[in-house]
Amino acid sequence: MQPLLKELLALLIALPLLLSLGSATAQPSNIRGVIEEGNQQWSMAFSTGDSAALAAMYTPNAQLFPMHREVVSGIEAIQQFWQGVMASGVKGATLTTLEVDEQGDTAYEVGKYELRGEGHKVLDHGKYVVVWKREQGQWRLHRDIWNSNLPAPK
Repeated sequence: MQPLLKELLALLIALPLLLSLGSATAQPSNIRGVIEEGNQQWSMAFSTGDSAALAAMYTPNAQLFPMHREVVSGIEAIQQFWQGVMASGVKGATLTTLEVDEQGDTAYEVGKYELRGEGHKVLDHGKYVVVWKREQGQWRLHRDIWNSNLPAPK
């Protein structure tokens, strides 16, 4: 056999093997499921009034970007912020993930929220973006910003 023909034959034999190895090691990420589970835990902690559990879901240098307020930075300040929201009469929150993308140890989530008060009365609803970071194998909220769909207060 001629050298070029031998090389082509070897490539044709090896190609399916190489392709199957690549697909066996490339496992699809379940980042959406992980984030949706995190959101369920977040909502449960909120509905039980556990601001410490909420704050523990954030990275140590996390930041909140609440409407009409300054940036809230760090776990302690985040716990105090959510405790204040709960004390204001917000009893529950529902988070609905609309979009997720992952790049290594960072992911972003786009979603919508609904805040409820006494008797499940809807107090606010809007949209949010969260940047998630994987730290020591755990996905945590790193940047959290939201905007209401309700008209701005006058």
